[in-house]
Amino acid sequence: MTDTPRLSDLAADYDALLCDVWGVIRDGRSIVPEALDALAGFRAQGGTVVLLSNSPRRASSLKTFMGEMGARPDAFDDAVTSGDATHAALSARAPGPAFKLGPEWDDPLYEGTGLEFAALKDAAFISCTGLVDYETETPEQYTDLLREAQLRRLPLVCANPDIVVQVGDRLLYCAGALAQLYQQMGGEVILAGKPHPPIYDLAYSKLEQIRGTPVDKARILAIGDGPETDIAGAQREGVDALFIAGGIIADRFESGFSAEKARDVLAEDQLSARYCAPKLIW
Repeated sequence: MTDTPRLSDLAADYDALLCDVWGVIRDGRSIVPEALDALAGFRAQGGTVVLLSNSPRRASSLKTFMGEMGARPDAFDDAVTSGDATHAALSARAPGPAFKLGPEWDDPLYEGTGLEFAALKDAAFISCTGLVDYETETPEQYTDLLREAQLRRLPLVCANPDIVVQVGDRLLYCAGALAQLYQQMGGEVILAGKPHPPIYDLAYSKLEQIRGTPVDKARILAIGDGPETDIAGAQREGVDALFIAGGIIADRFESGFSAEKARDVLAEDQLSARYCAPKLIW
């Protein structure tokens, strides 16, 4: 693991980046300008950048959202999301019916799936995009609902495998936390986002579409702050990774960053990354 590299130190070795969003180029409330500058620098040298996010939003929605947040348009070529991969999984289960679990702002995910919705007692499965109010709720508040679903043997399709997301200086629960609790109860969970293969298959197809030819995995660098999602996914896919330690586990580095500490943190989950840095910079 190389100590605190800049992206400019690595750029010549890679043709494409698969870059996480929350915790890398967005801190949960605002854009991180230095990180976007780094991505733009990589693209200026001929590289391709695809944002790879566990957001339950479709890619078109995520790109619009990033633009509204002030992201510079030359920082990335396109995006692939857990919402994209989940949309395909949901479409394959149409018409369901599904029990919809999540906030109303995630409803655009269902456009074009052909799904019908029903009360839990009448549903064939659960579609979970997150907690209804992730600002105030905890997974434990859903215990009774999930217990009933497990007794009914309903699969749960999780649109966002992340357990938590960074929102400013807070970590708030995501759909992955509900999926984790459901699995602990013995329920069946279906995941399409990082670290699972469907989202990577979409990303490779997107890179081929942009560049006009398949990209060798040895020439792809994954960038992310989530050990169990970004780093685990890259490791399973055989793709080099740059671990950003200043994201969701920044509290583990309150006494100071070091590559050795980052290596030890990842090793706790039998993970490793070729590079690590406290933040993404050019």
